Amino acid sequence: MSENLLARSSQLKLKMPKLTVHDAKGKKVGTYTIEPTDLAPRINKQLLHDAVVMYEANRRQGSHQTKNRAAVKGSRKKMYRQKGTGNARAGHRMSGIRRGGGHIHQVKNRDYSYSLPRKALQLATRMAIASKVRDDELTLVDKLEFAEPKTRDMAGILRHLDCTGESLLIATAGNSVNVYKSARNIAGVSVSPAAELNALNVLSARRLLITPEALDQIKAKSTATKSAASNGASS
Repeated sequence: MSENLLARSSQLKLKMPKLTVHDAKGKKVGTYTIEPTDLAPRINKQLLHDAVVMYEANRRQGSHQTKNRAAVKGSRKKMYRQKGTGNARAGHRMSGIRRGGGHIHQVKNRDYSYSLPRKALQLATRMAIASKVRDDELTLVDKLEFAEPKTRDMAGILRHLDCTGESLLIATAGNSVNVYKSARNIAGVSVSPAAELNALNVLSARRLLITPEALDQIKAKSTATKSAASNGASS
């Protein structure tokens, strides 16, 4: 019985999830072995939520501002005498309770930005990519190279890879100007180097199109982080 369990467990270890690698024409040219646990030990929804909220808060300009009664231009003369008119007592027309007056609770400029720990953000990015692997929302293309910017060529590649009709994030190994210029006019498509990926742009796109070279870089960083953590724990 134990021998059967050992044999079955060894078979499960050998059967690693494999992603299909396509060429620019959509044909299968190989496979890529990866598991979500290669990038992150687990997917923590709370950490992903915290990271996304932080990135969105940092995008806010915070340039909103209203005027209080001191900032509104107008007469400061008392509207009428205090007693004897039958009206409720009142001050000048710039009061916050009157039309055209200042805001009682003034809204001022403010900075909404804040930051989470760097290691937490790096882990959230790897978790976001791991969720794409788990949910089968990741497409691998062997290479993305353009001699010159051609939106038509990029649109043809996306059509062959069945990556049209939904938001898409293209991740490259390095800064590729031609890839960026070829994709920037396609609606719903964005381009980012693998080193600049974050939880927000990964999760905002329905599908992630990435090259094996870029995925190797992400896996290498994950492996280096795990080894550093294990060395720190052992010491």
